[in-house]
Amino acid sequence: AWPVMYPDRVAGAAVIASAARLSPQAIAWNAIGRNAIISDPHWNEGNYYGGAPPAQGLGIARMIGHITYLSEAKMRQKFGRQLRNAQQLRYDFVSEFEVESYLKYNGLKFTRRFDANSYLYVTKAMDYFDLTQPTGSLAASFAGSTDVKYLVVSFTSDWLYPSYHSKRLVSALTAAGADVTYLDVKSSWGHDAFLLEVDTMTHLLTSFLDRL
Repeated sequence: AWPVMYPDRVAGAAVIASAARLSPQAIAWNAIGRNAIISDPHWNEGNYYGGAPPAQGLGIARMIGHITYLSEAKMRQKFGRQLRNAQQLRYDFVSEFEVESYLKYNGLKFTRRFDANSYLYVTKAMDYFDLTQPTGSLAASFAGSTDVKYLVVSFTSDWLYPSYHSKRLVSALTAAGADVTYLDVKSSWGHDAFLLEVDTMTHLLTSFLDRL
């Protein structure tokens, strides 16, 4: 959005694991997270300040979101079906599997540093964002920012922002006559690859910045 809105202030844009607008699936994941928050009895229509926050709902929303950041292959490799502090199934509803414990830990940690209402509004803003508006065309949206250099990066195992989103951006930028470089990085990390493929991203971003 920055080079589209402020082309005179942007020399280059690195668009990493992103999209011009969210897919219906991504909107659906956000909706489930929001429903977890507003269903928490402590949410109180958002008026929970000064009282107990909707920590349980926010924690569940984070657990849901965290699943979308990982690939199935990495979850299988990292956790498998390992049990947590047990040798056999207990047949109860306590976190038995390692992956359950991992999600619960990350959900709890998130509630200590993030505000539930902020989560609602940030995810809603993501749902509403659509770079094809108001022109109706992605290429037309980029027409005024052709002096900006673009680096577009996607990851093969990212199922939250699949590579086709980035390829659509590249097609639109090319149609608009922009200077664009694209790489679909082979990675098994899922969406989190943009943080975890350190060597690859360091090389890509260093090379891109050297061009500016």
